[in-house]
Amino acid sequence: MDEKHNLWKVLAERKIYDNPWINVTEFDVINPSGGKGIYGKVHFKNLAIGIIPLDEDLNTYLVGQFRFTLDQYSWEIPEGGGPHGVDILESAKRELKEETGLVAEEWTKISDFHLSNSVCDEHGAIFLARKLKQEEAMPEDTEQLVVKKVPFEEAYQMVEKGIITDSLAVAAILKVKILLLEGKLSKAG
Repeated sequence: MDEKHNLWKVLAERKIYDNPWINVTEFDVINPSGGKGIYGKVHFKNLAIGIIPLDEDLNTYLVGQFRFTLDQYSWEIPEGGGPHGVDILESAKRELKEETGLVAEEWTKISDFHLSNSVCDEHGAIFLARKLKQEEAMPEDTEQLVVKKVPFEEAYQMVEKGIITDSLAVAAILKVKILLLEGKLSKAG
């Protein structure tokens, strides 16, 4: 199998749905085995951005909110969308301040990823934010957020116990845990 050669053939495509955040396209295809079928793709109009704020005592900040799509409450890291064409770091800084009121002096991009790449093209990035200063949060009208400061290890245990299930948060927390275990992060930053 050639990693650079796409074996899928598109016969036709139809725009099914469009709003300011996503659009959905349905494709008539011939799959890599030669069979005809359909494939649906959700296109995200923003980048997914997650931030792990980590203070000098290795505390982090989680955001709790009721998620309409899941019909349940969710604990997550500060996260949101950044428009394509806007510097992703600037979008990360905005999201962190909006949701938690935190401003960070040090920023490190620690991961790029695709969320649910079998049905969507959503691309995202995770940032580590250090040297934190508390200011006033400014959540969007659609966000009723609870922010809590917890030891990073507690956030990790919430992932281990299945309390945190948001894929962006899980990926970010596991990545930071690895960096801590490898000695690439310290209390001071």
